[in-house]
Amino acid sequence: MGERQSGGFVGGVLLGAAMGAVAGLLMAPRTGRETRRILKKSADALPELVEDLSTSVHLQADRLSETALVNWDHTLTRLRAAIAAGQEASRQEYEHLSQSAPVVSNGSTQE
Repeated sequence: MGERQSGGFVGGVLLGAAMGAVAGLLMAPRTGRETRRILKKSADALPELVEDLSTSVHLQADRLSETALVNWDHTLTRLRAAIAAGQEASRQEYEHLSQSAPVVSNGSTQE
């Protein structure tokens, strides 16, 4: 997930949580004073929620980055081994063909 996409996701989560909390509080059968007190508590807790969510997103991004790096290293190792095997097979085939087909004086081979 790109930096811009993760920021949009976090913003959407926060906006959705805030709207859900406000809607729930406004629909609840409480007095105005109690509702305002709960809203203030929720607003006070919001920075901590944002920080926790941000930390969680960063940790997940770090894990994904590490996994991608490990996968890339394994893929690169396998690719190098495959290239080396292909080069060796090509060299052996060239030697085999060079030994089995005599060269004629004009540069062509006899069958």
